[in-house]
Amino acid sequence: MTRRLAEVAKKVGVSQATVSRVLNNKPGVSEATRQAVLSALDVLGYERPTQLRGERARLVGLVLPELQNPIFPAFAEVIGGALAQLGLTPVLCTQTKGGVSEADYVTLLLHQQVSGVVFAGGLYAQSDAPHDHYRLLADRNIPVVLINAAIGHLGFPGVSCDDAVAVEQAWRHLASLGHERIGLVLGPNDHVPSARKLAAARAIAGEIPEEFVARAIFSIEGGHAAAAKLIDRGVTGFICASDPLALGVVRAARRRGLDVPSQVSVVGYDDSALMNCTEPPLTTVRQPIESMGKAAVELLHAQIGGSSVPADELLFEPELVVRGSTAQAPRL
Repeated sequence: MTRRLAEVAKKVGVSQATVSRVLNNKPGVSEATRQAVLSALDVLGYERPTQLRGERARLVGLVLPELQNPIFPAFAEVIGGALAQLGLTPVLCTQTKGGVSEADYVTLLLHQQVSGVVFAGGLYAQSDAPHDHYRLLADRNIPVVLINAAIGHLGFPGVSCDDAVAVEQAWRHLASLGHERIGLVLGPNDHVPSARKLAAARAIAGEIPEEFVARAIFSIEGGHAAAAKLIDRGVTGFICASDPLALGVVRAARRRGLDVPSQVSVVGYDDSALMNCTEPPLTTVRQPIESMGKAAVELLHAQIGGSSVPADELLFEPELVVRGSTAQAPRL
C-alpha cells in the first residue's frame, strides 16, 4: 500500500497524504487533483478502491492487429480524435507476432475497467479463430464495436465497408479494360471479408476457376507469393484484399520481367497512406475511413451512455480510385 501511494504521488506530483485522501474518498482535494490521482492509478495498473470504481476514468480500448498496414494507423487517428472530443481516452493495443495476444489485451482492458472497446480488424473476422474473449466482454456488458466484417454470432454492433460493392467496382473496371483472366488475392479461407469478396466476384462473373483464387497472409510478402502462382496461370488482372497485398503483386510481376500496368493490372483495397506515391500509383478501392471511424465511436458512445444499440452491421460505400496500376489488357 505504501509503495502504491508513493508511486501514484510521484506520478501526479502531490503528497502521499493527498493520494490517501483521494483513495479514501475524503474531502479537501480539488477535483482536478482527484481525477489526476485516479488516472494515475489506471496508468500504473492499480485497481481503484471499490467505492471509486463507478467513477472510472473514461478509457476506451482500441485493439488493432498491426501498425505496418497504413490502414490501421489511419483508423486509430480518426477513432482517437473522435473519442477525445467526447472526453474519452483511447488505450492503444497493438498485437505483435509472438507478443501480447488479443485475448491478453482484453484481460488487461478489463482490469483497467475500460468504458468500452473498439476492435479494428481482429480474430472476430476469422471463423476458425478463438472467440472466448469476446464472450467475456459480452458477459461483463462492456460496450463493444467491431470495424469490418465479423462472424455472425458475436452480437456486437459493427461498421464495415461493403466488400461486395468493392469487388464489383474493381471487377467491372478490369473487365472494361479488356481483362478476361482476372484473379483474386485474398486472406485466409476462414476470413469473413475475403469470403464476401469471393462471393461477390462469383456473383458478377459466374464460376471462377479455383486456380484464379490465391490465399495469402496480409503482407507484401504474402501478395508476392500468391501472385507468382497466378501469373503462371495466365492472370493479367488482379483484385487484392488489401493494399500491401497489391504491392506484393506489383513486386512479383516485376520480378518476372512483366510491366505494370501494360502487361499486368493490379487493384488494391483500402487506399491507405502513400498509395498515390507508389510506382506506379496504385489503383485501389477506398474505404471511407473518416465516416466509418466516427460512426464506430458514435455507436460506442451511445452504449456507454446506456442506450440500447442493435447488433447490426452498418455498411459503408467504397469508392474506386483509378491510378496508374491498371491499363488495357495485353493483346495475346
